[in-house]
Amino acid sequence: MNEGMVVLVRAIIGFFSLLIFARILGKEQISQLTFFDYVLGITIGSIASELTVDLSSRAWPHFVGLVAWAFLGYIMEFISLKWRYAGKFIEGEPVIVIMNGKIMENVLKKMKFRVSDVMVLLRNKGIFDLNQVDFAILETNGQLSVLKKSEHLPLTPLDMDIQVSATGIDTELIYDGILIEENLRQMNKDKKWLMKELKKHKIKDVSEVFLAVINNAGSLYIDKYDDHIKKVTDIGDYKGPF
Repeated sequence: MNEGMVVLVRAIIGFFSLLIFARILGKEQISQLTFFDYVLGITIGSIASELTVDLSSRAWPHFVGLVAWAFLGYIMEFISLKWRYAGKFIEGEPVIVIMNGKIMENVLKKMKFRVSDVMVLLRNKGIFDLNQVDFAILETNGQLSVLKKSEHLPLTPLDMDIQVSATGIDTELIYDGILIEENLRQMNKDKKWLMKELKKHKIKDVSEVFLAVINNAGSLYIDKYDDHIKKVTDIGDYKGPF
């Protein structure tokens, strides 16, 4: 068997092994990964890449290492779920970096965090004035959770004693030119009604629509394939609203 075929076979083995282990270890978004999860993912990925292209050694030792790291990662996750203190040791715990509007300098030193780092995270939250912050908590994934002071919180319908109806989530009726009839029935609509709505937008056939969604209030959003929008190559060329 030539080297190219060996690499191909190893790549297939490594790919499906990673797929299986990822399913076993659970699905976490990248933004939610702790430092431990991050290091574990890099290590497993590195072993899988060596399994694929390192032809100077046999494949099975790499595969054993891959299985061992994935198994240990699974065990650590199980322990973290079952024992709270073990989870705090493995994944860490959230810490308060701003309390009652005051920066906790000792906490920042312990976490090896600079005030400028906190300011960056606050700006990512759309907060440019420290006077607005009541509490800020540094989560285990490195993200900052912020509670603004009550006078800086936005008004809600509840604050103004206004009754509002639930908006729910959008339901896809057409996706990529294909009608999703099951969703149409769930919204107590039929194809005749949909075609009538499409005709209002000068659409003669479902295949002309890239996406059509409807919300609980019955409002329909339609995006056609051909929107007749002039191609903009530079942000300075765009004259419309942002």
